[in-house]
Amino acid sequence: MIAVPAGIVCITGCSRGLGRAMVLEFARLGWKVAGCARTAEAIATLAEELGNPHIFQAVDVTEDAAMHTFAKTVIDNLGAPSLLVNNAALINANAPLKDISSEEFADILAVNLGGVHNSIRAFLPAMEDAGRGVIVNFSSYWGRSTAPEVAPYCATKWAIEGLTQSLSQELPDGLAAVAFNPGIIDTDMLRSCFGETARGYHSPEEWVRTAVPALASLGPTDNGSSVTAP
Repeated sequence: MIAVPAGIVCITGCSRGLGRAMVLEFARLGWKVAGCARTAEAIATLAEELGNPHIFQAVDVTEDAAMHTFAKTVIDNLGAPSLLVNNAALINANAPLKDISSEEFADILAVNLGGVHNSIRAFLPAMEDAGRGVIVNFSSYWGRSTAPEVAPYCATKWAIEGLTQSLSQELPDGLAAVAFNPGIIDTDMLRSCFGETARGYHSPEEWVRTAVPALASLGPTDNGSSVTAP
């Protein structure tokens, strides 16, 4: 894969698992990294670990005003992101759809869709002003297929595919929106569905060695694409 010059990346849901692994790999490759997540302690650890010029804040992506405040801090200090990675997501506890409470369903919609919308609203104007940048909305194999007992999660990831396609048709030249299926990785989320068999898949630390260069290589010609991690 051709080396891509380092830029500015902003990652939501960056406090653990896949998000944390992406933060560390982008930083290792020389990118300026901004990130947010709800877990204040984990965010503080990342900030201490990486230091300046990177920016990490505890933010709930479902809170529109908080996302806009975070975006202003990032843009004022680092500039508009070259790459915005909407990774924050929840999955329901395995259960038939009829047994999932309205509260749990609403929480999943609020993070997996509302959070992506808030992030795009907060960062896209600056990216448009800069005339460049790629918005990557994390999808899933379950955004292109289905399985029992994870209907709310499947619904949101199918919606991410449609949202991204529609957004791609609204963007000016120089920008792109991409739906990115990360594949199957041994994370807490996968373990909640697969149990101990999740350990048979790549760890986040293994995954980022190929996935981060793939993310970094995305550009305007990928606008509207549905991509799967290598």
